[in-house]
This record gives sequence, C-alpha cells and structure tokens, in this order.
Amino acid sequence: MSSSNDIIVPEQFSEMAPYRGKDFFAALNRLVKDPGFEHAVRYVMPDVDYPAFVESLLQVKDQNEFQTQVMGRFLEMLAASTTRGLSIDGEENCRPATNYTFISNHRDIVLDPSFLNLCFIRSGLPVTQVAIGNNLLIYEWIADLVKVNRSFIVKRDAKVVQALEAAKQLSAYIHYTLNTLHESVWIAQREGRAKDSNDLTQESLIKMLALAGDAPDLKDKILEVNLMPVSISYEFDPNDYLKAREFLLKRRDPDFKKSQRDDLFSMETGLLSNKGRVHFRIGKCINDDLSRFESTDRTEIIHHTCTLIDRAIHCGYKIYPCNYIAYDEINSTDRFAGEYTPDDERSFNEYIERQLDRVDVADVTADERSYMRRMMLTMYANPLTNQLAASERQCL
Repeated sequence: MSSSNDIIVPEQFSEMAPYRGKDFFAALNRLVKDPGFEHAVRYVMPDVDYPAFVESLLQVKDQNEFQTQVMGRFLEMLAASTTRGLSIDGEENCRPATNYTFISNHRDIVLDPSFLNLCFIRSGLPVTQVAIGNNLLIYEWIADLVKVNRSFIVKRDAKVVQALEAAKQLSAYIHYTLNTLHESVWIAQREGRAKDSNDLTQESLIKMLALAGDAPDLKDKILEVNLMPVSISYEFDPNDYLKAREFLLKRRDPDFKKSQRDDLFSMETGLLSNKGRVHFRIGKCINDDLSRFESTDRTEIIHHTCTLIDRAIHCGYKIYPCNYIAYDEINSTDRFAGEYTPDDERSFNEYIERQLDRVDVADVTADERSYMRRMMLTMYANPLTNQLAASERQCL
C-alpha cells in the first residue's frame, strides 16, 4: 500500500475524501489555531498542556501516525475513563490483504468507528476509513478534524434531484478505496442511529453500494465490496435519555426535528459519559452466503443481503444483565431471571430513573414519564429480542 502522502485522490472525490499529503498538514495547522478546536480539547481533557499538545500534533509524520499515536492515545484515555472495558473478538475472520466494508449497527455518533479502529490498532490490524454524515460537520474545525482522521463525507442534505448523483459518487468512492487504495471502510447499516436499538439494514444503503463497481450484475457488485458485519454492544447508552426525550417530543409533535445543537450535545454526551462495557464482534464476510443465493431478481438480492447482515449483527451482540432485565420487564416474564441478581435489577432500575430525571422537557406528566421509561427499556431489550429471533434462524 502506498504511503498516505504519496496518494493523489481523483478530483471527483476531493471534497469528500480524507485529507492526505499537503492537505493533511494544512488542515492540522488550521485546527491548532482554531479557538473552537482548542475549546473542545480543553473541555474533553481539562488537564491538557495545550501548547505541548499542539507541538505533538504538528510533529506527526503522516495520517497513520496521527491515527495510531495521537488519536489512539486519546481513545485509550477515553476508554479508560468512560467504559468498564473495551473488547473485541472475531478478528480471525479478517483475512490478511483483504479489504472490507465493515458494516455495523450504530449506537454512538462518534465512537462506534473510533473504538472499532482502536481495537484494530491494539490488534495490529489496519485502521479503516470512516463514513460520516455532513449533517454532523457543524463547524469548519469539525470537518477538518474528521478528514485528518481518515473520514470521508456522506452528503445527507442533497435535494431529491442531486441525491442519486451523490449516491453514485459515494458508491464510486467506496469501490475506489477498497480496490485502488486497498483500504477498508466502515459504514453504519442505516442513516442515523436506531433510536430503539432495533438494528435493521437499510435496503437503500445496499443499493447505493451496488451503483458502482466493475462487475456486470448487481450481486457481483455487492460481492466486490466484501461486506463484513460488525456487532456493537454498549452496556449503557449515554444518549438513552436523549433518545427518550426525542420519542416524547415526537409523540407531542410528529413534525419535531432535532437541531444542530441537539446533535452536538449528543456527540458530547456520547464521548464523555459512562458506557459500561463495550464489545465489538467481527462476523464473517457475507460473500460466501451471498454467492450461493440463486435468485437473479434485484429486489430479492437486496433483501437477502440485508437479511444476512442483520442476522450476523443480531447473533453477534454481547448481552449484558441490563438487557435481560429490560426484556423480562417489557415482556412481563421471568424467563431470564437466572442471568441477573436482585442487586443487578435494583441498580438498573435506579439507573433508568436517574436518566429519566435528566430529561429537560417542561411539564412531563406521569403518563409521559411512563412512556419514556418504556421506550428506554425497549432500547435495552431489543438486542436480546433480535438475538433470540436470529438464533431461531441459525446464528452463523
């Protein structure tokens, strides 16, 4: 693989692709001079020696060193301070010299791919490029930060007329990254997070991936991107109460939409709050199973691809006591009572009540609080619900 500094990205991808070479260094110099970036660094790392931090940033040799040394150390600090352990298994499913499209469920706006890449750094595996929506690039310094950190930009605000062209460009870039740059990519299985943790792959995403490629038919175009399902399991979702708040506001007003400030606060909360244990499970590339699918109908191929991804993700969840507790309460059963203790149950219920107390909505009625509580329990029950259903269809 060529050095990051040697690669000249084609003009058609220049606006969306990660910074490389002189653009990478120019962005680093812009970043360290931006008051917004300095404020964010001091907010996340209150004890930081900012001048020394800036000096270390400006001394990195390339993008790889930035990711492994600067971001890797920062993420290790974040994992140590906000989790009870970050773990991964299934790395043996990654074949050397093969580049993958890692496709996962989506829990945290920033940390899902960041923690996955940290696990790869720990394991000595290559880090991936990361798809990130332009709706999150609220400030110019955020755009610079994600693009020096090997992220590529997904246009989420394109008008209907331009949406197809944007999808074609994104598909072409992913194929180019895998087959020309020989780098892997990460992308969420759907646009935005599943607020209720009912993780299902969007068919439009698979259609997008098949818009580009050298293969003559749809199935072979999908096979070209080597889809590798990844299951992400957070013991606690720091944004659970914010999602419950959004459910309530949408219940009150079906036209409610989050603001940019809401997105920024979600990013901050996800970064800095307790997540309990965090686990990644790398599944098997779906190519072998997809290759055996005999239908030539486009709709059936897309649907089957989504089914393979969903089944792998659902089977790969790590189930924590809170998931068993939520499942039993939602379903009015004691089916999994042997998987948690009375102390686990009391602690989880206290946690739910504390989180509900943080919802900053005026005049919440007892019925509305009960509704939000049920939605939060549903978030924690759904991974187990989906895993049980997937197990009946034979986990891979």
